[in-house]
Formats: sequence, C-alpha cells, structure tokens
Amino acid sequence: MQLLRELERSAKRVAVLVNPTDPEGYQTVRDVEVAAGGQQILIHEVSTGRDIDAAFANMASEKADALLVSPGTFFNTRRVQLAVLAARHALPAIYPVRAYPEAGGLMSYGSDILDAFRQVGLYTGRILKGAQPADLPVTQSTKFELVINLNTARALGLTVPPTLLATADEVIE
Repeated sequence: MQLLRELERSAKRVAVLVNPTDPEGYQTVRDVEVAAGGQQILIHEVSTGRDIDAAFANMASEKADALLVSPGTFFNTRRVQLAVLAARHALPAIYPVRAYPEAGGLMSYGSDILDAFRQVGLYTGRILKGAQPADLPVTQSTKFELVINLNTARALGLTVPPTLLATADEVIE
C-alpha cells in the first residue's frame, strides 16, 4: 500500500483482487485493510478469467484509482490478462512477484523467487544428507524485491518519484 501511495498520491479508492479459493488472499485483504490509512478498499473476488474481466468493469464503474493483486497461482497464470486490463483501464497496479512487470504490469513487490529456490535447494541438500524434514526449521522469505516497469508508468502517464526508483531492485525500461 505504501508503494502505491508513493506512486499515486491521489489514490483514494484501491481495488484488491482476491481468489476466494486461496486463503492467502484473505490474509492479504486483512493486511491491506490495516495499511489502508484512509483509503477506501474495494474487494473483488475472482476465480475465473471471466470474473477478472467483470471485476475490471466493476472497478471502472467504482472509479478505482489503483489496484493491488493478491498473491496466488491463479493470478500468476493470468498475469498477462491482468497487466493488459490494468493498462486498458489506466489503473496503476502492484503485483506480488516480478513476473507481472516483466509481462507489462506496472510494479511488483514480493519475495525474491530465486532466493526462495535457493532455500529449497539448501533444504533438499540437508534432507539428502540425512536430516529429517520434521527437524528442519520453517523459514520465511527474508529477501524481497521491488521491480518497476518504466514503460508502463509512462504509458499510464505516471512519473515515478526518484526515491522510488532508487529503492527499486530492478527498473525495466
């Protein structure tokens, strides 16, 4: 939410896409509601491609100023559709992983997937050396990355603040 506020200071109504079959999405909704800071949150539950189209039509009628897409496999497989619709509706959007800005989305902030894969490799190595999986500690991501697609920002008529560009791990031009 903070990143969206830095990029689009005038955003008062933020739409959130959630897959009702994914419990992680509702944790995102709770987190967003806590971080809203006076912004109105518009929740859209979607679980099919048609639902996504309908949600964007609703966002337009609700006059949403920005979009946050919750994490999940369903949305990851629909990243091109989401990026295209966000651009078509001129909605600045933030996504959970770098694949979205690589597909034309505006920006992402989330766990560094390559780092997560490295951790999986380390766990696998420990198991192959005889460690019991139940004895291994559960870890959470500690490395996060911010990716900004400047081409998309320009197409949306947005000026990305220099401070935001300076904190980005990658800027796509």
